[in-house]
Amino acid sequence: MLDSGSEFRDKEFMRILILGGTTEASALAARLSGRSEFSPLLSMAGRTSDPRPMPVPTRIGGFGGSTGLGAFLRDERIEAVVDATHPFAAVISCNAAEACGRSRVPLLALRRPAWTPQEGDRWTEVPSMEAAADALGRAPRRVFLTVGRLELAPFAAAPQHTYVVRTIEPIGDALTAPDVIAIQDRAPFDEAAERRLMERERVDVVVTKNSGGAATYPKILAARSLRLPVIVVKRPGKPPGIEEVATADAALDWLARLHGRTP
Repeated sequence: MLDSGSEFRDKEFMRILILGGTTEASALAARLSGRSEFSPLLSMAGRTSDPRPMPVPTRIGGFGGSTGLGAFLRDERIEAVVDATHPFAAVISCNAAEACGRSRVPLLALRRPAWTPQEGDRWTEVPSMEAAADALGRAPRRVFLTVGRLELAPFAAAPQHTYVVRTIEPIGDALTAPDVIAIQDRAPFDEAAERRLMERERVDVVVTKNSGGAATYPKILAARSLRLPVIVVKRPGKPPGIEEVATADAALDWLARLHGRTP
């Protein structure tokens, strides 16, 4: 079992595990790259087949639940974990909290702030994808669906709509609806391009997760300018009691303070 004051502190560098898959995780990895006092390892779930190359060592795949993650922390002599996963990645965040708690490894959550409705927004906030599909109503609409490939299945329950689906990966048979227009693209986007897309596809309503951050916010700006309604899926709950920061710079400061306290 690791201890923040254990024998693993007798070296100059600190072993860090970054649970990634977000722009914040990539930014933190870039800031840690080349710094001799840190030895970072970036872990990604592997949901994207062609991830961008990272400037630090990277592993792909899961851990096998909180027990497997705990074993990984021990075997790899990890001394600090930064959970920089997507705000909707609730399972890995819970596993990290459990594993770090048992192993006594310091844990920080690097979480971008959620979006909040602004003047001119026409939001309907819902707790789940099923609720989002239901909120579309019975009348056929043209729906710009930007919730990720793994969240498409619930919308098959509302097959009367035309779905304009944008994902990084091909959607395959993830959405079994009769009228689906698939678009493959990767953030960041800009407001003008988002507006052109919505006008071209004659979008009636936008469905999105409240992911936060700047990379995909232009769709919110475009919907606002076009006076389109937006169905926003709220974030799932995260483990309580975990220190949280909003930026890679703040996470780096936390790691530097932690390293400074080690012998």
